[in-house]
Amino acid sequence: MDFADRLAALATKVTNQAGAIGTEEATKNAFVMPFISTILGYDVFDPLEVVPEFTADVGIKKGEKVDYAIVREGEVQILIECKASSGVPKIEHASQLFRYFSTTNARIAALTNGVVWQFFTDLDAPNRMDPKPFLVLDLLDIDETLIPEVQKLSKESFDLESIISAAEELKYVGALKREIAAQFRQPGDDWIKFFTTKVYDGSFTQKVREQFTVLVTKASRQFLTESVNDRLKTALGAGVGIRPVDDSPAPTSEAVAEADITGDTEIETTLEELEGYTIVKAIACGEVKPQRITHRDAKTYFAVLLDDNNRKPIARLHFNGRQKYLGVLDAEKIETRHPITSLDEIYDHASAIREAVVRYR
Repeated sequence: MDFADRLAALATKVTNQAGAIGTEEATKNAFVMPFISTILGYDVFDPLEVVPEFTADVGIKKGEKVDYAIVREGEVQILIECKASSGVPKIEHASQLFRYFSTTNARIAALTNGVVWQFFTDLDAPNRMDPKPFLVLDLLDIDETLIPEVQKLSKESFDLESIISAAEELKYVGALKREIAAQFRQPGDDWIKFFTTKVYDGSFTQKVREQFTVLVTKASRQFLTESVNDRLKTALGAGVGIRPVDDSPAPTSEAVAEADITGDTEIETTLEELEGYTIVKAIACGEVKPQRITHRDAKTYFAVLLDDNNRKPIARLHFNGRQKYLGVLDAEKIETRHPITSLDEIYDHASAIREAVVRYR
């Protein structure tokens, strides 16, 4: 199993168990120690590699310890401070890391709740830990561009110089991506004013602000949707015909018997069906590897399957009519159709989708 696969496996474990972990000690045992051992590759039972409850000799407030110190060639290289997975790791929780960072040879410090890992170094001032992380790894939403950087921290690939040289760019690019994502979710006043003044020549009054808050939010979401559509068009190429969704009468909500959904030469797949499939796949990936989630289109519905097996239906997308439905199936493969007005509403049925995956895996 390669590095990315190990990371994905741990991410699945975190997704499944995070709700049941309530204490810091449980977080260490369930998430942090497996990360140190299976992802970073250090032996948590070898005190020459991993020192729990680490205490430095000089300049530290009496009784304070750092949860873990990772040692290479007799020198402390990485300090790790843990908090319970039920809480969000904040810089206020890192007082020990700040103090220990200046009294050891460590150039890397990590603050984690087992789910989110924040990595720090000393870009702003030598031998003084920065207040902002240069790398943030969220195991519930892994940014694949960060995987090679995390791998550099592992025992077999440890490359401190490369880590430090890339840290500044990672720090600011990561911060910018998080800020942009936040603005797309809920635009702030500065964001709204910036775009309003680009398209509106009048005074930026309170009434205008209120009007454009709605418009900028709507435009931002449409831009993201259209960007996804463009990528899907590129991926599809000429292999799949794209047709608009028709306005035929809405299908009934009666249970639909399992049908043969093998290929049909008259079937054409819509972009909306593929977007819905992407959402179902994202939900299902909390239980199994992404490559196991597949789809097949039929005349009456678009099926999402496990292992490309029509005996393992995860969900069905009924998007051919005016009213759209998400079909979820119980243990007897009896389908219940839920009317939806937007693709985001698929997330409201995430638990049923996950339950279907668990039944088959």
